[in-house]
Amino acid sequence: MNLFDVYPLNDIEITKASGSTVWDANGQEYLDLYGGHAVISIGHTHPHYVKRLTEQLAKVGFYSNSVKIPLQVELAEKLGKVSGKTDYQLFLCNSGAEANENALKLASFYNGRKKIIAFKGAFHGRTSLAVAVTDNPKIIAPVNETDNVVFLPHNDEQALKDAFASYGNEISAVIIEGIQGVGGIKEASKSFLQLIRALCDEHNAVYIADSVQCGYGRTGTFYSHDYADVNADVYTMAKGMGNGFPVAGISIAPKFKPWHYMLGTTFGGNHLACAAALAVLEVMEQDNLMKNAEETGNYLITELRKIEEIKELRGRGLMIGIELPEELSQVKKNLLFKQHIFTGEAKPNVIRLLPALNLTKEQADHFLENFKIALKG
Repeated sequence: MNLFDVYPLNDIEITKASGSTVWDANGQEYLDLYGGHAVISIGHTHPHYVKRLTEQLAKVGFYSNSVKIPLQVELAEKLGKVSGKTDYQLFLCNSGAEANENALKLASFYNGRKKIIAFKGAFHGRTSLAVAVTDNPKIIAPVNETDNVVFLPHNDEQALKDAFASYGNEISAVIIEGIQGVGGIKEASKSFLQLIRALCDEHNAVYIADSVQCGYGRTGTFYSHDYADVNADVYTMAKGMGNGFPVAGISIAPKFKPWHYMLGTTFGGNHLACAAALAVLEVMEQDNLMKNAEETGNYLITELRKIEEIKELRGRGLMIGIELPEELSQVKKNLLFKQHIFTGEAKPNVIRLLPALNLTKEQADHFLENFKIALKG
């Protein structure tokens, strides 16, 4: 049997990883500033993380949600404390797409409506409804197509007002990333997020804050949307939540009242997933990683602004987009194969930085020095 060929692959095999450093099968060392799509939030093979998972695996790795799992309660309490949403409720699942699916389903159950507002440049996942609210027709199969989704220009307040004026009480939910990842590190403005909150309140629609990539402390606040000083009704999370272990969740405002079997999952909230997620939050707390993300991110952004070749710099904390002119399209490959630094990308020519939240200033300086070399070819 062959693997289904879904991704273009770099000819690199990672065999060892520690912190923000990885090594390939030939022993070559790389600085990892991408963390596998913002997944590695506390660094590769963090000792506390490894210990938490190993100890849990020696006790019980999995049992279904038909029994009490105290680790779920512990995780909900810890997540509420660290995120500042202590009165919210937690539903655990397995991936970002699944989190968004459940958030949209919950919204529709809540108000009995079907129409969803999403935005140009959005990426919310690849499953049925999550992909329908993703702005990429190429990955939307005919079976995923629906007339229930309305795409609006990003950060266009008048377009949003007009949509609510047109559809009013048909709108079930508005879903938005605080900072678009795949869309090129484009941040929703404070006033835009505040308008979403106000219009959702006025029309009893649900404000869903997709925090799958931009959340979990990456921007210096737990959810990137929080900088607008309004609460969403539902926050979705996944990537950084388990530091590589598949775990996701939705944080649900108290106004939503559950009934049995409303939502469900086989693997969501299993013992190992909870141990992984707890380890991440514990390290984030004890090492003050949100503050480090803010400070190290600010340092990187300040220094990058001095580089004249950069066309536009976007982002906040350790979620940074470096837009380059077309003639510098080779820089990402130079960074990987010549400077041995992993970064991400967004089309057409944006380098994405999504490192672990404990990235050091020394590692930031190493990147800056080598980025300048990569610009010269």
